[in-house]
Amino acid sequence: MKPCAIVILNYNGEEMLKTFLPSVCMHSSVDTWVVDNASTDGSIEYLEKNYPQIQQIRLSGNFGYAGGYNEGLAKLEGHYEYYILLNSDVEVTAGWDSNLIAWMNSHPEYAALQPKLLSWKERDTFDYAGAGGGFLDGYGYPYCRGRIWDSVEKDRGVYNDSIEVDWASGACMVVKASVFHQLSGFDPGFFAHMEEIDLCWRMRRSGWKIGYTGLVEVYHLGGATLDRSSPRKMYLNIRNSLSMVYKNESAWRFYWIFLVKSLLEHLAAWSFVLRGEKEFSKAIVGAYKDFGKNKRALARFQPELNGRQQVERQGKVHLIFWNWKILGRKSYDQL
Repeated sequence: MKPCAIVILNYNGEEMLKTFLPSVCMHSSVDTWVVDNASTDGSIEYLEKNYPQIQQIRLSGNFGYAGGYNEGLAKLEGHYEYYILLNSDVEVTAGWDSNLIAWMNSHPEYAALQPKLLSWKERDTFDYAGAGGGFLDGYGYPYCRGRIWDSVEKDRGVYNDSIEVDWASGACMVVKASVFHQLSGFDPGFFAHMEEIDLCWRMRRSGWKIGYTGLVEVYHLGGATLDRSSPRKMYLNIRNSLSMVYKNESAWRFYWIFLVKSLLEHLAAWSFVLRGEKEFSKAIVGAYKDFGKNKRALARFQPELNGRQQVERQGKVHLIFWNWKILGRKSYDQL
């Protein structure tokens, strides 16, 4: 069995590959694979012509982030100890992969790890998706060291440590291959957004820890799939957040969280109507409607403990929205 494979998911990302693959090839020391979600642009032709050393897995359709990785990694099962899941819009740095693998080897109780994620456009600023380590508040809302809601911090070297977190960002994360497959991978019903948070939550429920290390830095463009302010992304985030909480919390905790989230998010829907932004209001209502339709299908991805003790959540904030919106706490050190 080989130690690790870098696996990049691609869908019509020819321009991303042109921009970011050079750094991957320059700074990586392990096998690199591209899993293609049936692209219709020139991605495959570009890879064949310019990067024949990169191995390809071509899928029959666009299965999204979750399903695409599940389909692709199923073909690699049993061949690698670790997978590094890397977005196609990430620039890596010297020694990044070997340092991540070494960290995982020296911390066998961890199932996943992310590096420090910085913005590709503003290189002294944290990236929205993961930043300096991801956490969940008491209601399942994600936040990061370096990013609270939409407030993103500059990198001042504060998060150069290595710590235990609640979730690792799918923009760049190392996972134990065996654990990924034991837990049936990502929930393909998510399609995209928050599937890595759900997977990490299931890993912790199964007795594994999740890590962050600031000893490795990568630069993420972000927004290559969906803009953060799009109605489609709002729909996916709300629907998938409800699904994630439903699978991983007890029944009574879920219904309390559902009550609070429903109140906040339907108030937000009304505010969008009043501002004339009905597409966002429809996205929120549609997310709740579709969650209700699909609840039964979520049982397949509820983790089995198999005798291992659940690893408790690391986040300490009761409601991140209250701290950010009402109390004005815009940075992690203010929480």
